[in-house]
Amino acid sequence: MDDSGNGLRADTLVATVRGVLPSLTPAAQTVARLILEDPATVARSTITELSAASGTSEATIVRTARLLGFAGYPQLRLALAAAAAQPDRLVPGDLAPDDPLSEVIQKVARAESEAINDTVAQLTSERLGLVVDAIVGARRIDAYGVSASGLVAEDVAQKLLRIGLSSHAFQDVHLALVSAVLLKPGDVAIGISTSGETPDVLEPLSRAREAGATTVAITNNPRSSIAELAEHVLISAGRETEFRPGALASRISQLLVVDCVFVGVAQRTFDSSQEALQSTRRAVKEFTRRATPVRRQP
Repeated sequence: MDDSGNGLRADTLVATVRGVLPSLTPAAQTVARLILEDPATVARSTITELSAASGTSEATIVRTARLLGFAGYPQLRLALAAAAAQPDRLVPGDLAPDDPLSEVIQKVARAESEAINDTVAQLTSERLGLVVDAIVGARRIDAYGVSASGLVAEDVAQKLLRIGLSSHAFQDVHLALVSAVLLKPGDVAIGISTSGETPDVLEPLSRAREAGATTVAITNNPRSSIAELAEHVLISAGRETEFRPGALASRISQLLVVDCVFVGVAQRTFDSSQEALQSTRRAVKEFTRRATPVRRQP
């Protein structure tokens, strides 16, 4: 929401519409896609013009605006107009098969930069602090994710392990379920899903909640099933396209959230974290030194 409590902030509007798109009705999705494809044109359109362009009723447009957190379509138009004042964020940046590599570099860098900026704009210190508090007091932390989100789950688990916390990542749903049902009250379960609808993440997170664990979701979609299931929700942002499946940008935004959580936990447990980091660093260094073969002089 913006400072007035009326709708979404202009700098995160497009990213948020993209995130909630899968959870909208088919008619609302049609309107939302027009916003994503050409937000500046939608901002200039009357409700009658947008109705004609989208093939939906004016009532559907009003409902869509309200689903996005606005009082009505006029407020949505104002927010889109404000977003259009940042034209660099509204220019299409999808990769094409014939793009030269020089343009590929620029488009990928821009997509990931926008994902980071959009995530930062939605990541409040209050929400982050609650997650940090839960992890600091946990006996054990589980992280669930599959595919690209599974890599993020592995990242959060190994980061917390390095500072002495009992943390485990699961990409296999069977193992995730085994671990989830053995969690205790005060433990933490983190589900990571860009869409927020991944069954292999939702089920173990649900079982962890039933076991009494504190549940955390990292997702692009604040209206998703995982967001409804989790006690704490941290929103990431990143657009996936045909040439960015599994999300270069989405993965980067999720890793940003994980890094913020990790730093927050390390700050709260500074002395023990420093001791653990030194011990683990020393163990790896000693192993590397012993494992490196001695080169004989010629």
